[in-house]
Amino acid sequence: MLEDTGERIIPKEMKPTNGMLLEHIARYYFATPYANGRVLDIACGTGYGSVMVAKTCKSDVIEIVGVDVAEDSIAYAKKNYYHPKVSFRTGDALNPELVTEIGVFDTILSFETIEHVPDDQEFMQRLNQLLKPGGTLVLSTPFGQGRSKPSGSPFHYHQLTENEFRSLFISFEKVEYYYQRGVTIEPKREDIFYPLGVVVCKKRN
Repeated sequence: MLEDTGERIIPKEMKPTNGMLLEHIARYYFATPYANGRVLDIACGTGYGSVMVAKTCKSDVIEIVGVDVAEDSIAYAKKNYYHPKVSFRTGDALNPELVTEIGVFDTILSFETIEHVPDDQEFMQRLNQLLKPGGTLVLSTPFGQGRSKPSGSPFHYHQLTENEFRSLFISFEKVEYYYQRGVTIEPKREDIFYPLGVVVCKKRN
């Protein structure tokens, strides 16, 4: 059985009303209109989201590659989630050789990943290498006290402030910011607290 660390989403072992599960599913559904061509699901975890997108976007997606640094997560994904357009493999998002190993993509999905890496700016550089010119990035992360400050989670190096989050995408174009609370993902409204940010943007040609 895959270890439940408190961070992992394991739908087959969670109640369908579990709030964390519903929030993660909402992000994948939000991303489906943007998924096309070759899709990379970086830090895919147990693989449910990769297959969800493949099923929903089967006429738009050529291939989805789910990559995760945890070997046990990838083993679980291969055993429990199958779709003819989906493959899973271990890999480190910060590995500069990853682009050589898996190529470049039309769409990259990165949900709740950037807070798990020590250098968020290096992470963005690696995603930029993996994304084709004109390709679309959909990324989400929880907000917090800021870079290099404690987040309260033993699994997070830090959680960015909203301003730090927005500053990561200045080199992209057609940048759209959204905010999540529960299963709702929407443009920012005044006087509403949003614990998470979501961005949709395109790499410049």
